[in-house]
Amino acid sequence: MRKLVALDLPCGDLFLSNVKDAWDAGDAVLPLDQRFPHEMKERIVKQFGASIVISERGESLVSGTAVESEDALVITTSGTSASPKGVVLSHEALTASSQMTSSALSVDHDSDVWLCCLPVSHISGFSVISRALHTGTRLELHSSFDAASCEQAGHDGVSLVSLVPAALNRVDATAFRKILVGGSSMPSKLPANAVQTYGMTETGSGVVYDGFPLDKVKLDIRDGEIFIQSPSLFRTYRGEMPSLQSGWFATGDAGHIAESGKLVVSGRLDDAIITGGEKVWPALVERHLLSLQLFREVMIVGRPDDEWGQVITAVAVLLDPNEIPKIENIRERLNAFLPRFALPKAIEIVESLPRNHSGKLLRKLV
Repeated sequence: MRKLVALDLPCGDLFLSNVKDAWDAGDAVLPLDQRFPHEMKERIVKQFGASIVISERGESLVSGTAVESEDALVITTSGTSASPKGVVLSHEALTASSQMTSSALSVDHDSDVWLCCLPVSHISGFSVISRALHTGTRLELHSSFDAASCEQAGHDGVSLVSLVPAALNRVDATAFRKILVGGSSMPSKLPANAVQTYGMTETGSGVVYDGFPLDKVKLDIRDGEIFIQSPSLFRTYRGEMPSLQSGWFATGDAGHIAESGKLVVSGRLDDAIITGGEKVWPALVERHLLSLQLFREVMIVGRPDDEWGQVITAVAVLLDPNEIPKIENIRERLNAFLPRFALPKAIEIVESLPRNHSGKLLRKLV
């Protein structure tokens, strides 16, 4: 029986060696988030049917269920739901993702070095390890993100790294040849060597770079929703029926393809705000607000209103706490870029915005 091996280990050499051992034995791995309490880890192990748990204390056997012969990875979704899904990715999917990324970044397997400093319990971190293993590229492992250590690694020879926007803002981007940047609240301007990625756990990491699909990736817009076809797509959800429609994955994201062929992501379909009968996508308004260079980060939400149904409200962290902008001035500056109904009617200043363990903003908590 091919087993699911839960790895209760931080990112490092021991984690890497256990991934290799499991794959050599024909088993699949389930990385556990090291920031979770013990009880939560136990629930995930039970929920997804792991048969072995490996930690720094050793190995323990539990009652689990078999995996298919092609399965390499079961990894939890990093969304905002309280009950994450276990995404099953095959060796074929991980290989395809690794090859597509390497081709897009012109990776030289002899000279380039990847740095993994994001949580390996999420696809953004694990995919860095997978790329190195599947392509033979050298790899440096950090147990967690530390700005100084990350930047020093770049100066010491690491050339490739994957970061979330908040981490990118804390390092000297010129220390690396290429930086993959994914996640929410993308900066209005990225360094020249940074690549904005779009993808998710189900797509085996990013499959759209700077708005354009990678080789062998296809995009389709159906009733305003983004659909993706890719050789890196997941096989199924652990313990659930497959969620593919004739080889296409419905992302749950709204968007459109511009005349240039570039994908424009509007936001999650269920994030849409209805104000005065008009639909407003928060991500679009947030991008324009960040371009004003007034806010460190910002989130658009709909506050209940008797007249409008919902009022477009900006919840923001200021770049300069001593300069509180007036909503009238903000609306005037955005008037040339957004329809009047999408302009924020109120602004709420906060010290920080809530995020989940993978760095994604938790809109429902604001």
